[in-house]
Amino acid sequence: MLTAAYLGDRTVGVLDAEPTAPAPGEVRIKVAYVGLCGTDLHIAHGHMDRRVTTPLVFGHEMSGVVDAVGDGVDGWVPGDAVTVMPLLWDGTCPACVAGHQHICQNLTFVGIDSPGALQALWNVPASTLVRVPPSIDLRDAALIEPVAVAVHDVRRGRVAGGDAVVVLGGGPIGTLIASVATRFGARVAVVEPDPARRAMVRGLGFQTPDPATADVVAWVEEWTGGAGADVVFEVSGAAAAVATVTDLAKVRGTIVVVAIHAEPRPVNLQRVFWRELEVLGARVYERADFETAVELLDAGAVPAEALITRVAPLGEIAGALEDLSGGRAMKILVDVQAGQEVAR
Repeated sequence: MLTAAYLGDRTVGVLDAEPTAPAPGEVRIKVAYVGLCGTDLHIAHGHMDRRVTTPLVFGHEMSGVVDAVGDGVDGWVPGDAVTVMPLLWDGTCPACVAGHQHICQNLTFVGIDSPGALQALWNVPASTLVRVPPSIDLRDAALIEPVAVAVHDVRRGRVAGGDAVVVLGGGPIGTLIASVATRFGARVAVVEPDPARRAMVRGLGFQTPDPATADVVAWVEEWTGGAGADVVFEVSGAAAAVATVTDLAKVRGTIVVVAIHAEPRPVNLQRVFWRELEVLGARVYERADFETAVELLDAGAVPAEALITRVAPLGEIAGALEDLSGGRAMKILVDVQAGQEVAR
């Protein structure tokens, strides 16, 4: 079978591998689609070389069907449509004991710390499976994981009906946060400097001030009647966004840090003090977030067609990553089964 792997030295290649039978407690999945994301770019660009073991089959946003089940697995049969919550925790660290298993202090993120989904047949612990209903196409089901990210972020921000929400960054996660927050009853503005992304977000019905021509702080004040935003999500990872994020929140407003910042950023703590702001981190997700993500996708609350730029075969993984890195795509899905017949 064909797999896509990070080989080290900022190189991604397509390799041939032999599938293996699922071990006890495991399920083997015939992978259908894998979504590429910023984490995959970090791996491909060598930013995670100290963490990963090469060659690494990566990818964690996926959909597929159960192909085989190992001994001791109940509740799953071949043909079941699934996605994977790609987290494994030890259950014994202080975070796990406190009930925060999703941010276990010894967390294994599947697709980074262990082999991921860019392979035709993928063995995973049965505990990681999330059922996909027949009403959701497997193509769209590959978005469940990033939707779960957005659900977790919105829940961390305690977004409620009537809230004014500002999202800094109109990429895939920012757009999904905006969509989920709207579903939770908020009115949402998305700040995005890229004209094409801003046009797409505007087409989905969100307010989109242009940071190149508008004073975003003044715009938000006017939009909120002088109060400021109830919740601000920093999704861009840009220093400029961090510099203004505290100016956008209302008195006792909430700032949720979603983006992965590669280096420390200056933050206006005077503003945090003056307005009694709350700053929260939001990382990965919990199983309830996946369940809600499935419900939202099934209800049509996720703009799948707008987000998925194109579907590429596994053999074109390098070009897909280049397009994503160059900003020429919102979300690219990899059709993992395309071309597998050649390998056989």
